[in-house]
Amino acid sequence: MSRVNPESIENPRERIIVALDVGTLEEAIALVEKLPQVKFWKVGLELFVHSGSEVLRFLKQQQKKIFLDLKFHDIPNTMAGACRQAGRYGVDLLTVHATAGKVALEAAQQGAIAGAEVAGYPPPKLIAITLLTSLTSRDLAIDLKIPLELPEYALEMALLARSADLGGAVCSPQEVARLRDVCHQDFLLICPGIRPSWAEAGDQKRSMTPKGAFQAGADYLVIGRPITAAPEPEVAWQRICEELM
Repeated sequence: MSRVNPESIENPRERIIVALDVGTLEEAIALVEKLPQVKFWKVGLELFVHSGSEVLRFLKQQQKKIFLDLKFHDIPNTMAGACRQAGRYGVDLLTVHATAGKVALEAAQQGAIAGAEVAGYPPPKLIAITLLTSLTSRDLAIDLKIPLELPEYALEMALLARSADLGGAVCSPQEVARLRDVCHQDFLLICPGIRPSWAEAGDQKRSMTPKGAFQAGADYLVIGRPITAAPEPEVAWQRICEELM
C-alpha cells in the first residue's frame, strides 16, 4: 500500500521545493526575495552555469535549503570529483543519473561525503534520476531502445540507487506509489512534474497535482513554472499551499 506522509500534507512549505529556473543571479535573488516563505529552492543547470556558486552562497546566507539539480552522469572518477566539489557548497540534495551505474554512484557518494567533510558541512543526500519526466513510454521504447515498461524501468533505477546507498530518487508522480511500496521509508522520493489543476502541463508528460503526489507517497515536490512564471508568484504559492491543507 502506498504511504501518505502526514508531515508532507500538514507542512507543505517544508516539503515543496521551488525551482529557481531563471537565467541570472539577479532574477534568482528577486524571486527569492519575493517569496520569503519558501524554505527550499532548486538550482538547476541554467542558473548554475550562469552564476556558479554565487547563487548557492546567496541561498545559504538566506538560510534556505538547497536542492542542487545538476544531474551528474559520467565515469566513476569524474562523478567522484564533481560530487566532491559540490559537497563543499553545503547543499542538502544533489542529483546524479542512476544510469551512470552502481560503481559511479558509489564513487559519487564517497566524493560528496569527502567534500562536505572538508568544508565542515553535513554531506548532501545524493538523489538518483530514474527517468526524466519529459520522457514517455514511447520515448523509452522507440528512442532509447529500452525493452522494459516505464514503471518497471523507473523501479529498477531506484533499486540500483538504493543498492549504492544513495539517499533517494527522483521519479514522476505516476511511479512514486510503486517505488514507495518497495523502497524503505527513509529513501527519499522526490517528484517533479507537479502541476496544479489550474496550471498548464508544458513539457511535463507524466504530471500530477500536488495533493495527488503527496497522497501517492512523495516526500518532496518540485514545482517551478506554476509558481515562478505566474503573474503573481506569491499568490500561486499560497494557492498551492492552501490546496494541500
